[in-house]
Amino acid sequence: MRMKQESGRDAARRKGWKIAAVGAAAVVVVGGGVGIATASPWDDPASSASSSPAAAQDPKAAPSGAAQAPAAGYTVGLTPTDEAYAVNPATVAAITVEGGTLDAVELAPRAGGTPVAGTLSDDGRTWTATDRLAFDTDYAFSYTVLDSAGGSQQETSSFSTVEPANEADASMFPLDGSTVGTGQPLEFSFSEPVTNRDAVEKAITVTSTSGQPGAFYWLTDTKVRYRPETFWAPNSTITVDLNLFGVDFGNGMIGNGDKTMTVKTHNTRLAVVDNTTKTMNVYLDGKLDRTFPVTLGTDEWPSTEGYMVVMEHYASTQFKAESIGLKPGDPAYYPPTVVNHASRLSNGGAFVHEALPAALVALGNFNVSHGCIGMSPEGAEYFYNTFGPGDVVQILNTGYGPMYVWDGFGDWNVPWNEWVDQP
Repeated sequence: MRMKQESGRDAARRKGWKIAAVGAAAVVVVGGGVGIATASPWDDPASSASSSPAAAQDPKAAPSGAAQAPAAGYTVGLTPTDEAYAVNPATVAAITVEGGTLDAVELAPRAGGTPVAGTLSDDGRTWTATDRLAFDTDYAFSYTVLDSAGGSQQETSSFSTVEPANEADASMFPLDGSTVGTGQPLEFSFSEPVTNRDAVEKAITVTSTSGQPGAFYWLTDTKVRYRPETFWAPNSTITVDLNLFGVDFGNGMIGNGDKTMTVKTHNTRLAVVDNTTKTMNVYLDGKLDRTFPVTLGTDEWPSTEGYMVVMEHYASTQFKAESIGLKPGDPAYYPPTVVNHASRLSNGGAFVHEALPAALVALGNFNVSHGCIGMSPEGAEYFYNTFGPGDVVQILNTGYGPMYVWDGFGDWNVPWNEWVDQP
């Protein structure tokens, strides 16, 4: 049987600008009382020039008897630029001064909160953030520039990071800490479509104690698989470093976090099902352990050939003909049926399970299923207790062709050269 389970900034946003600011530096040039600030490349050009707070004071305005130090020219480089928005939070905030030094630098959320930590260079000319920025946050820079003439000028700037609508995250199957069979590919799912695939792949590092290299294969824009050329080595540890914080997924979507996860494999477990002999041979660590008679799919509902990987299993579950497109009155229709010790092999509804009492006579003799592998109560219970997620089933001689990569974990049916050279 088979079962299927109204400012320039606002105007820009209305135009659909979901682009992270690249952290270009703004330059404030001070000298002779004139300051020019180059704002974010995303700002309204009409607002990109302003007078600098660091301009020299008019001597005529100085209090009587006060000594006015002459202004000394200096330049300030800001990353991100003043008034920049949609800034990628992976941007390293920094201030650089030429012709002066920095003092009392603070970068903090404008709404309040802990300032961003940073370090000042030995020459006092550069301040660099050592903490990451947060998503969807307005930040204020405040700092003092000490110019070469002894003057002290207080400066401010501001910027904001990308909004939640620009955040993207990722998850992995199997889950962190899992122990699986040697046939389990790693599957990464993304909350947003990935158009910048190279960048995302470079941000995911997979290592194993077996030293096996692997490669990615994209099923869709939101799902990618990773596997080595051959099955994972038994009793090995696979470590995944998912360094996606700040990675541009494309379309203005930015990865919002990093994770390190580990998965272990247990011993080798392989069930070889041969349609010619109607038997299942179970090999544990390469040695034949048990042999069971089976029944497979009929000519109208054949079982697929090739490698499959156990996805999940149920002590008891209900199969419905509607899940594979059958309706009452169809010749192959069957009423809702409870089956025991069912282990899923495909999204399309292929299982290893206990055959119904009326089908026990078919075991080892002829095929009666809708594509599943039917076994005796003893055989199905043995398989259920021995095989789990990631363990491998190989089906031979049905003449129907291999299971597709997307129909469960048909990954091992894709030749390695096709896997690596996916268009």
